[in-house]
Amino acid sequence: MIAGVVVPAHNEQERLSACLAALGDATVVVVADACADRTAEVARRGGAIVVEVAERNVGAARAAGVRELIGRGVSWVATTDADTLVPTGWLTAQLRLAARRWDAVAGTVSVADWTGHPPWRPAAFARRYARDTPVHGANLGFTAEAYLAAGGFPALRTGEDHALVEAMEQAGRRVLRTTEVNVTTSARLRYRAPHGFGHLLATLEP
Repeated sequence: MIAGVVVPAHNEQERLSACLAALGDATVVVVADACADRTAEVARRGGAIVVEVAERNVGAARAAGVRELIGRGVSWVATTDADTLVPTGWLTAQLRLAARRWDAVAGTVSVADWTGHPPWRPAAFARRYARDTPVHGANLGFTAEAYLAAGGFPALRTGEDHALVEAMEQAGRRVLRTTEVNVTTSARLRYRAPHGFGHLLATLEP
């Protein structure tokens, strides 16, 4: 199975290099969305294929990256974010699950650096995570066939990951939500997606 990774990025020149280094020799498409900095340059220097758009919309950006990969013959697409670090073997772990006939894999996220957050927030995050079923664009993978059958990522500024997974499930596709595939993402206070992961953290209560 041919695999590739989509990374949407809006003004991510500071964090993107580490993200790409963690992805290793994977085929990566960075979608530079309405960037006013050197995101596209950093992506090319890091060995990524670059697609430039001016959407200011993470759903549209992810969709553009998936189109590029499918056009190149990729049959398994993984998505992550520019402020996220995947562990060694992340893509291989998804492919092992794909070999077990899962159409999509929705993994979890961890936070390593809580700088700037109140001391009670990590525990509040852990409690919230324990009771919710996670879906994160920063840790998602799926077959091209399942993606197309579900209609692809909708052009939403936030929640595009949840919408895609729900559409896949409604289309009868097998979606595995698992804690066994995990990535580390940032808990930055100036988050990009309204009502996304950063907003979730900011609205947690002690």
